[in-house]
Amino acid sequence: MQKTYYDPTDLRKFSKITEWSEELGNKFFEYYGKVFEEGALTAREKSLIALAVAHTEQCPYCIDAYTKDGLQRGVTKEEMMEAIHVGAAIKSGATLVHGVQMMNKVNKLDG
Repeated sequence: MQKTYYDPTDLRKFSKITEWSEELGNKFFEYYGKVFEEGALTAREKSLIALAVAHTEQCPYCIDAYTKDGLQRGVTKEEMMEAIHVGAAIKSGATLVHGVQMMNKVNKLDG
């Protein structure tokens, strides 16, 4: 078994964050639960969004959790990969659009 910096078993310990800050931890989990309830978006759609965001944020725990959740909700591997590509395109576009700020600064300093 390959060792990694992230211990996959730590994901099961997530609920323990309330131990050191019970009030804030409980408020977070209450909010988190509300966010993932059915609403204008289905739980399946929210799971797919969460998977894409998990990749752009590069959270291995979230990637594991929402890959499993998505599969349980009937999300296909093709849908998962397409969602990840959407996230990657937005992330790279957001990075590149900030190049305009750099260009503006260079033009200001050169001018």
